Amino acid sequence: MTKESEVRFEGFLPTTPADTWAAITTGSGGWLWPIQYEPRDGGAESGLTPNGGMVTVWKPSQRFVTYAEDGTGWFNTLEYVLEPKDGGTYLRYEHTTVLDDVEYDACKRHTAFYHHSLAEYLTHFNRRQVKYFKTDAPEASKAPEAFEVVRAAIGATVAGDQVRFDVPGGTIEGVVDYLTQAFIGVRTEDALYRFYGRNVWGRPVGIGHHLFAEDADAGKAEKAWTAWLNGLYA
Repeated sequence: MTKESEVRFEGFLPTTPADTWAAITTGSGGWLWPIQYEPRDGGAESGLTPNGGMVTVWKPSQRFVTYAEDGTGWFNTLEYVLEPKDGGTYLRYEHTTVLDDVEYDACKRHTAFYHHSLAEYLTHFNRRQVKYFKTDAPEASKAPEAFEVVRAAIGATVAGDQVRFDVPGGTIEGVVDYLTQAFIGVRTEDALYRFYGRNVWGRPVGIGHHLFAEDADAGKAEKAWTAWLNGLYA
């Protein structure tokens, strides 16, 4: 059964409200996925919700709200409130939507990971141009213990680990910046790799790739990582 649900997050971010605002409204490809907003009250949203939505509040560096609905009773409201604090920004975030129990659990845990990734982006890659793509593992990765295969391949044991592992055509060296049952974050000198253990909710494992090197070849990298995932679950 679905019901109206709220997911909240609040915490300190190490950049000014202006930089934090830019990351949320124009730089989401650096930590979430690319989303487009018309920069005004009443502006269109695309890329966040399936059929698009609307910006209902646009107060630069202060408050940002979007809304979407589909005519069936489902709706989606996201609100960000930014306050200057201690040389950085205190962010208050609230997501109100319609979810069942499994979706609610997924939303809570994804939200915590996304906002950690926002802090990583702001700390290490603030306002840098990004090339984003995502890759999904085969259907076999839906198995209950499937994400452990990724964890073992990376060599991640605890957050803070230095890791080094090979993908076709190259070697990844970085630090594990996030580690839970369902998510792994790896930060390198020029990329954020977000590993999603969505098998917890009956979906394939996936990876979000945020590449900040000027010469990054997203097409080539996508083929390499797809081959890596296919090899793990062959």
